[in-house]
Amino acid sequence: MKLDRIYLQAKRWADAPVGGPDIDGFLGALAKHGANRGVFVTTSRFTQDARRAVELPHLRLVLIDGEELARLAVEHNVGVSVKRKIELKRLDTDFFDDL
Repeated sequence: MKLDRIYLQAKRWADAPVGGPDIDGFLGALAKHGANRGVFVTTSRFTQDARRAVELPHLRLVLIDGEELARLAVEHNVGVSVKRKIELKRLDTDFFDDL
């Protein structure tokens, strides 16, 4: 079985969005290594330019912004903890049938 290499780049930016030039640089690094798959993760967001830059048919590049990163962290219990649990109850109508 052959496994593909997937390259990853991450940017921990608070306010500045990741733009097209950042994606172009990553694409250049992928090309240098002969790779056609990558993941670019940021804690901020991507510009429209950046999103357009990944629409190349021969490459598989996934963009994960801060909102998606947070959703994935919660979904997979990575770097999160339970703050509060909520108990949801419903009326058990069978309980009242014998009264």
